[in-house]
Amino acid sequence: MFPHSHINNAHVSGNATLRQLGDCGQNDRQPARLPARHSGGILPDLDGLGLIPDVATRALGYRGTLYYEHYHHFLLHGIYGGIAIAVLLAGFGRHRWRVLLLALLVFHLHLLCDFVGSRGPDPDDLWPIFYDGPFNKNWMWLWKGQWQIDSWLNRILSVVLFAWSLRIAVQRGYSFVGVFNRRLDEKFVAVLRQWAAAWKARHAVPK
Repeated sequence: MFPHSHINNAHVSGNATLRQLGDCGQNDRQPARLPARHSGGILPDLDGLGLIPDVATRALGYRGTLYYEHYHHFLLHGIYGGIAIAVLLAGFGRHRWRVLLLALLVFHLHLLCDFVGSRGPDPDDLWPIFYDGPFNKNWMWLWKGQWQIDSWLNRILSVVLFAWSLRIAVQRGYSFVGVFNRRLDEKFVAVLRQWAAAWKARHAVPK
């Protein structure tokens, strides 16, 4: 699944879970829970950064490396990577057990999305999940019906999650932008609320 879809999925699922667990930070805009919700859904893909040297070595004419092929979906897409990410993010929260549980939930949703929607262009180009990685490949999850990563199913899901994330931003006052910059998130949400208010005023039914 696309990285931006992982972020929006984490935002939507994390928001629903927080209604049950309560706030993970000290107040409604505390950044402590933003890493738990969003970073837990995107940090597993850090094991795909090997794509950068792979592309660079080929572009510069050196012998090509295969870091992306060897380590993506292996280093941080197993239970040990999930625990490490959750423990790291829990350090940012006041209610650390809540942050830990939320980060683990979002992490496993990331795995589920990759499990069903990360196939390459070739029907046999399937992406397995090594749940016991990076120490061994014993627990390998593979689904032969895996969607192509740029399939219409993934595209529709991405649009739906994006729209849902915007709705949450208007309602609750924070968005996926907050994982990158809190002040930018405040401005982003303010613009969204202005647009939402203008749309409601334009489509309001006269009494």
